[in-house]
Amino acid sequence: MKKIRFAVCGCGQRGVMIAKSILLNLQDVEVSAVSDPYLDKAETLADELREKTGLRPNVYSSYEELLDNELIDAVFIATGWDAHIPAAVYAMEKGVAVAMEVGAVYNEQECWDLINTYEKTKTPFMLMENCCYGKEELLVTAMARAGKFGEIVYCHGAYMHDLREQVSYGELKRHYRNGEYSKYNRDNYPTHDFGPIAKLIGINRGNRMLSLSSRASKSCGLNEYAKGKGELAYLADRKFAQGDIVETLITCENGELISLRLDTTLPTYYSREFTVRGTKGLYEQKLNMALFDGEEMDEGGRVEYIIKETNNAVKYYDEFLPDIWKHITPEMIEAGHGGMDIFEFEAFCDCLRNGKEMPIDVYDAAAWMCIAYLTGESIAKDGASVSIPDFTRGEYKNRTMQDVIDL
Repeated sequence: MKKIRFAVCGCGQRGVMIAKSILLNLQDVEVSAVSDPYLDKAETLADELREKTGLRPNVYSSYEELLDNELIDAVFIATGWDAHIPAAVYAMEKGVAVAMEVGAVYNEQECWDLINTYEKTKTPFMLMENCCYGKEELLVTAMARAGKFGEIVYCHGAYMHDLREQVSYGELKRHYRNGEYSKYNRDNYPTHDFGPIAKLIGINRGNRMLSLSSRASKSCGLNEYAKGKGELAYLADRKFAQGDIVETLITCENGELISLRLDTTLPTYYSREFTVRGTKGLYEQKLNMALFDGEEMDEGGRVEYIIKETNNAVKYYDEFLPDIWKHITPEMIEAGHGGMDIFEFEAFCDCLRNGKEMPIDVYDAAAWMCIAYLTGESIAKDGASVSIPDFTRGEYKNRTMQDVIDL
């Protein structure tokens, strides 16, 4: 088996975790080089990798310097969001396969830069959206493809994650998110909730998004969080642009309605709220519940029925859950995000070695990430509907749905 020489660009929390917990645990993969504008972060990761493997990756302060000097097969891009597209374009132009971490884009031109570079170079590219490999997301997608829900009418997703500490301490801990929340008001992280929905209803594969409308609440969660914390006192009166809650509605060519919610700066628990509604049934991730026509729920016993049926989706595991989840090991679960990380990187490496189509390709990346800047435009126009580009240039009509396990 051919060894894949990886570089990691961006040595923050995500880059470090993937390098140490995922890449080092994949067969015939090595980390040859690392880079970060904060050179001490790159040096620290290189030292930690040497302790684990005996080999110290070469260290650089920029992705350009790394890509100009290293003979590598692939690069994992985990920089701040503003460098994702430039780094991916630079790598593809060098013929280095790209595994790009999720995040926001800032304008339509960035999306076209990504697509045009891929179409010119044909360098392999994958958006590393791990939630597409989530247990419930893959289960329900398989059920939907089998017709269990009938015709899909509505889907919902959310990114509910209390990020107040990470955002607030960003400037002190050299993390980019503080700047993002200070400057922009939009759904800045749409792909965790939208990606699995897009795969389920065939966005870019027989279906496409037409338009979206978005509104944001006021911004006060981060200011309240900063109060009483001496080192954060300077943030208590800062005017953050980012609304605490952003709600978005998306219309699709095949008639589906999608709702998304960003919720990261108020007290909350973690949830993606993955929800599917069809003419024959529904699924709700919060309760891990699937309900279908023909299942009795009399008028007086709805609450009791719901309590009884919570987590009832487990009864569909044998028939619909993909084998990767049936055979997952404790080590894979421990490696990152409950197993999702290892699955996405195994898929990337398999496609790279065998010349297969990447499961989340450049057209998916553009379509999913464009939601960030388009929601910003809609919010600025008081919720006005904005059109969503077709980044396949009409080819979505000819692109067929992939197998569920291949997304």
